[in-house]
Amino acid sequence: MKISVIITLKKDVLDPQGKVIHQTLDGMGFNDINEVRQGKYFEIDTNESDPKKAKDKVEEMCNKLLANLVIENYKIIDVQ
Repeated sequence: MKISVIITLKKDVLDPQGKVIHQTLDGMGFNDINEVRQGKYFEIDTNESDPKKAKDKVEEMCNKLLANLVIENYKIIDVQ
């Protein structure tokens, strides 16, 4: 079973990489962009066959390792 997770910085946390990407896009002529925020994407392939158990395991992974919950949010976007 494959599970997709997106991890992003919380809105009130500064995103220096996103700012550099925004400035670079602006320099390339993409002037109509208000903000860029970067994040992480994980695709986790697990042997678990029960979707609920698989999602619970991935949530535990996010809480313990993949996301820094002080400054980041995570969202499970796909369970296949």
